[in-house]
Amino acid sequence: MAKAHVLVLPFPAQGHATPLMELSHRLVDHGFEITFVNTEAHHALAVSALQAAGGTSALAGIHLASISDGVEDDNNRNYISKFVDAYTRNMPGNLERLVAGMEAAGRPKVKWLISDVFAWWSFDVAKRLGIRVASVWPASAACLAINLNIPKLTEEGLLNNKG
Repeated sequence: MAKAHVLVLPFPAQGHATPLMELSHRLVDHGFEITFVNTEAHHALAVSALQAAGGTSALAGIHLASISDGVEDDNNRNYISKFVDAYTRNMPGNLERLVAGMEAAGRPKVKWLISDVFAWWSFDVAKRLGIRVASVWPASAACLAINLNIPKLTEEGLLNNKG
C-alpha cells in the first residue's frame, strides 16, 4: 500500500517552520510521505543551512518544495502589511500549480494539507483540490486562548483599540 502523501505548509516567519518540521519528522516515522513547502526565500535559507550542516540526511523522508510568495522587492518582506498582501494574493495559485506539477511528475496524490493557521488561504485551495485539511497553531495555547477571546474581552470593555 502506498504511503499517504501530506503537504505541510508553514507561514514563512521565524517560529512557524520549526514546529511544522518537527511534526513532519514524526509523520515520516509513522509512514507518511511528506512534502514540506516553503516560500522561495525561506527555501533558499533552509537549503543553505542544511548544506552548512553537512547535507540533507536530516530530512530523511521529507521532500522540500518551494513556491513564490509574490514579493518582488526583498525589502518588502520587512514590512508585514506589504508581505502579507503579496503573500495572500500570490500563494494560492502557486500552491495549486505546485500540487498539479507534483502529480504530473508522478508523485502520489496529496491526501492531506497540514497548514499553519496563518496560511488560512490554503484551506480554500485544499477544498478546490479535494484535499483534507488540518491546521496547526504554532504558538502557545495561552496565545490561542487570548486570540479566541478578543471579541469577548472587547465586548466586556477589558480591551479597546489601544489595547
